[in-house]
Amino acid sequence: MIASEPARNVINFVLFQIGWLTCVMFPGLAAAGLVLIFLAVHFALVSQRRFVELQFIGFGVVLGSLMDTLWFQTGVLGIAGAEEVLVAPPWLVAIWAMFMTTICHSLGWMGQRKWLPYMFAPIAGPFAYWSASKLGVVTLPDLNLSLAAMAIGWLVLFPLLLFIRNSLYSELQS
Repeated sequence: MIASEPARNVINFVLFQIGWLTCVMFPGLAAAGLVLIFLAVHFALVSQRRFVELQFIGFGVVLGSLMDTLWFQTGVLGIAGAEEVLVAPPWLVAIWAMFMTTICHSLGWMGQRKWLPYMFAPIAGPFAYWSASKLGVVTLPDLNLSLAAMAIGWLVLFPLLLFIRNSLYSELQS
């Protein structure tokens, strides 16, 4: 494990960015499997409370995947070339797992200001999906409606994840 918190945060940020890009550029089980390797590197080098962080990641993966599944079911989000998506695909679930590590590390500072998550999440969350749509992996069937629904979803979910981290997994706070 790396002792320096700034170094751990940089590694966490880089692993997330590589994981996100890998899953978006090569969506499928192979990308999701590669994210498992990234998570192993994260737990070996970055995480200081592995078991608690793994629980938190699992909790967030379920909530995030449910939100994505809701978006697929309601037509807010689609997958390029697929007529109907019943549940969030494995590569998208893998992105959630990597994202959850950032809440404990490189994005941990977001919870230090009560108002910050409410300003950041409705912009950054939808931007990630919009970026993925520009790379051709997902579709936003009605761009304005999709982005508005995602902004609302992220406005609720991201602060909720920070609240869960702070109340149920307080030892993960930065």
